[in-house]
Amino acid sequence: MQPMPHQLMGYDRAITMFSPDGRLLQVEYAKKTVRQGSTAIGMVCSDGILLVADKRIVDKLIVPESVEKIFPIDEHIGATASGILSDARVLIERGQIKAQQHKVSYDAPIDAVAIVKEICNLKQICTQSGGLRPFGVSIIVGGIDPDGEPRIFETDPTGIFFQYKATVIGEGETEVEEILNKEYDEKMTIDDGLKLALRALAKILENQQNTDRIEAACITKQDKKFTRIPKEKIEKILKKK
Repeated sequence: MQPMPHQLMGYDRAITMFSPDGRLLQVEYAKKTVRQGSTAIGMVCSDGILLVADKRIVDKLIVPESVEKIFPIDEHIGATASGILSDARVLIERGQIKAQQHKVSYDAPIDAVAIVKEICNLKQICTQSGGLRPFGVSIIVGGIDPDGEPRIFETDPTGIFFQYKATVIGEGETEVEEILNKEYDEKMTIDDGLKLALRALAKILENQQNTDRIEAACITKQDKKFTRIPKEKIEKILKKK
């Protein structure tokens, strides 16, 4: 007699139920949601951090500027996400509140890792509470810490986080990760990183890459301020290819 799949046995009906081989199936489904989301890249560069994202605008009637894929959390911290962006918005607003509370309480900027832990704590609660579902989103958080060091973190639906030199989430994860592994260099400037990110996105977007779909932001070590990269600069790089 063939063993029944865990789905048919009901192990994916509740987030709190482990399957016999120790898996939380609802969390695994949430990770699959992230892999279907549009691609987002985070990179630590020699002069700061860079976030680049595909906004996946396919409807010509949508106003491109109304779609936000990269979010400021504080002056010196930003984030981008892949998966269910409404879930991301709730988590990022939580991070923004944490950053403001820290500023009011201590009159000092918060570390990026403290924001990451705040986001991950809420994600983790949703993996062990009945009646909830996991957040179907991964978030890349990047910033310049008070000690002047640029840092990039990636969180996943389980509430786990890791620090990276360069990372990617979303549908093009495998292809872009391969390019980053080969071509990323810690000595890269933000400009170099932007060229690499756009080249990597071109591999997965092919003929659909344009300035309306691409969003980019950076935070430099020098001014420690979240800055959106102008469309004109992105267009100039795309034309050179």
